[in-house]
Amino acid sequence: MYSDIVMDHFKNPRNIGMMKDANIVVKVGDPDCGDALLVFFKIADDRVQDIKYKIYGCGAAIATSSIASEMAKGKTLDEVLKITEHSIAAALNGLPDEKMHCSNLAAAAFHAAVNEYRKTPAPGKSEELTS
Repeated sequence: MYSDIVMDHFKNPRNIGMMKDANIVVKVGDPDCGDALLVFFKIADDRVQDIKYKIYGCGAAIATSSIASEMAKGKTLDEVLKITEHSIAAALNGLPDEKMHCSNLAAAAFHAAVNEYRKTPAPGKSEELTS
């Protein structure tokens, strides 16, 4: 049902945790399944310097958040905006159709974080969004 990559990221999630010096903090949730994702971005010079997250959800939600964090770390903000639910699923060698919404959770959070950062005029300003 799940690829070896999904299982690896589920059992050994990368970049999990909280960040005190984040520029942007975004919280998203999927009311249909109960998954919730809180992401912390440290952005400097239009590049993701660090990323952390807390996830409440199933194994697929954990795996998609983990691999998405690896995909975003070190990337420019424009590159982060190119991360989609489909690119996340592809990086995991696929997800079952009923779990594709998990990859959308991470993509939506990352896009919201970039968009909010770009609207925030003061460097280092931290905001928490809920959607």
